[in-house]
Amino acid sequence: MLALRPSQERGYADHGWLKSFHSFSFAGYYDPAHMGWGNLRVINEDSVAPGKGFGTHGHRDMEIVSYVLQGALAHQDSMGNVKAIPPGDVQRMSAGTGVQHSEFNFSANETTHFLQIWILPKVLAVTPSYEQKTFPKSDKQGRLCLLVSPDGAQGSVTLNADARIYAGLFDAGQTATLELPSGRKAYVHLVRGELTVNGATLRSGDAALLADEPHVVLTNAQDAEVLVFDLCA
Repeated sequence: MLALRPSQERGYADHGWLKSFHSFSFAGYYDPAHMGWGNLRVINEDSVAPGKGFGTHGHRDMEIVSYVLQGALAHQDSMGNVKAIPPGDVQRMSAGTGVQHSEFNFSANETTHFLQIWILPKVLAVTPSYEQKTFPKSDKQGRLCLLVSPDGAQGSVTLNADARIYAGLFDAGQTATLELPSGRKAYVHLVRGELTVNGATLRSGDAALLADEPHVVLTNAQDAEVLVFDLCA
């Protein structure tokens, strides 16, 4: 089974300093047909204006991944982490028993554009933790690079969840296939460009939801940046 989630059908919120597209129900956007996919709960595409950001707020029992596309995201939390997250870095925060954090764009003139991803944890009430790693473009060019996994395989960020996240950069003639074990779901989010997923064409912001498929096949790429999620059902 393959279903499409067109970009223009996502929820949208414009707060002036923040413009956000919601792939799944979030905050003031509620759609009972789009509450998540497998254990993937949130993908927000956020654009934060210069000098603005999210004030200190709390989370519990959620795996939160940030994937920065443009600009930089400043992060500060109650665990003592004070970090800058540039494009190419992947940040993971396990909220566990509870964490407070803020995210800010300190640039005077550049918008910070990033994906905020929430995944349901495998184990509840863990001690909060933080991890951040750099994945250069060369690791993603023409292939799916493992960014996040339960066991930190291939140098990936470790996640307290039964999920894996891959990223790839593909152009004309470049293809990739990801095998899916029986009973798994997949979610393919096209960050930019154009790409065919199992025969269906995606354009910037579109996504494909897959279930009971033996693999994810990416073809016909044009300046594409893509995230592929391997998820539990």
